[in-house]
Amino acid sequence: MPALTKRSSKLRLEFVANTSHSVHGGLPAVEALCQQFGLWEKLRLIPGLDPRKRKTHGYSPELMVAQLLYSLCSGGASLADAERLNEEPLAKLLARVPAFADQTTVGEWLRAQSPQTVAAFWELIRQFVNWVLARADARRWTYCGRAEVFFDDTQLEVSGPSFQGARVNYNGDLALSWQTFWFGPFLTDSHLDSPGEVSAALPAMLERNRDLWRERAAELLADSGSSAGVYLKAIGAAGFARWSVSYNKWTGPLERTAAAQPEAVWGTPQAAVWRDGLPITEQHCLIRYQPQGAEQPQTFAVVRFKRDDEMFWNYRFVVCEGARSDAAAVFARHKLKGEKEQLFKEVLNGLDLHHPPCAELNANRMFYAMAALAYNLMAALKLLHLPDACQGWQFRTLLRQLMLLPAQLVNHARVLMVRVQVPEAWLVWWRQLMARLWPLPQAGRPAG
Repeated sequence: MPALTKRSSKLRLEFVANTSHSVHGGLPAVEALCQQFGLWEKLRLIPGLDPRKRKTHGYSPELMVAQLLYSLCSGGASLADAERLNEEPLAKLLARVPAFADQTTVGEWLRAQSPQTVAAFWELIRQFVNWVLARADARRWTYCGRAEVFFDDTQLEVSGPSFQGARVNYNGDLALSWQTFWFGPFLTDSHLDSPGEVSAALPAMLERNRDLWRERAAELLADSGSSAGVYLKAIGAAGFARWSVSYNKWTGPLERTAAAQPEAVWGTPQAAVWRDGLPITEQHCLIRYQPQGAEQPQTFAVVRFKRDDEMFWNYRFVVCEGARSDAAAVFARHKLKGEKEQLFKEVLNGLDLHHPPCAELNANRMFYAMAALAYNLMAALKLLHLPDACQGWQFRTLLRQLMLLPAQLVNHARVLMVRVQVPEAWLVWWRQLMARLWPLPQAGRPAG
């Protein structure tokens, strides 16, 4: 093969006004999934979602939701990005409107929402998740036949005094706390508020989401922020087949209890590598201990480890349901919660949710609920329709492969068509997908 080198291009560039092309050719798949679920009809049934006094003027709530979903599902991360959909003829064609709302109007609609409408929107999200899971291959979203449930929180740093609810957190930064609840690959609940107890919203979330695992075996994984007695009580009463919570607070009494265990209860010594990359020896056992705030003793899986040159053991603890009999298996399973933590980071990074868009707290709560629905829509497309080899794709990959496709709007035989240009390797897949999702036009005048 001859040597190749970079050379300057001799192309000539010409810029023309765009009136019939779009770079968001994958949006019809999102719209079709929304129609299959009946999202727009369900939105009309939510009381209080429409703040207009004159219903014959302005933008309807389902149109505002569609505008935000189109924007978020195509890489937009702000209200200004939602306004820029006016430059996309395909998006306006899908919504069948001459123009979308500007960012000021979108912000006014978000600020007009109440805690009740935010709660109702999250209930609609849970309905969508149940609808998807009833149609999905369980092998794609369960672990050993059990649904994975995950709870975590993060701090959203903000700047300036205008963000309602922002407080100085434990790191000394002005921030909001975002607590999230996951069922399988879907974000099904969240709570945005001032920084405080990192798991304060967990008991209420367990109660609101309980129907998701009422008919399914489920396993909850959580970090040490959920290890206080009040949270362990709520987790134990939630009806999980299995659960485990990291426990790295108030460990002094636990370490003394573990150190007092006879050698016979410890498992076979195993060679391992700890976080610093040094070889260690570790052993496991189960103990019973009643932590402060708990109403009864809890089961703890314990691992003790030390390097060959150390004299004393170090200990780590995971609290779990009492039916466990293998402490090493508890730790091995609990370590997999790192994958769920990466899922949380994927939402934050993929949708750029590090910076709330509004000054009012309730408006931000509704915007983050919109972002959760957008993420769940993309996850549903992957779970229901992508092949097995693509199930590991993250949000950014889905955007690049499914959403950001060139499309042209043309009139053919008195019918408006959208010609989406897709990679040749994906041509058959796209044709089959849209044959399943996109409703064929019926004879007669279009409705609406």
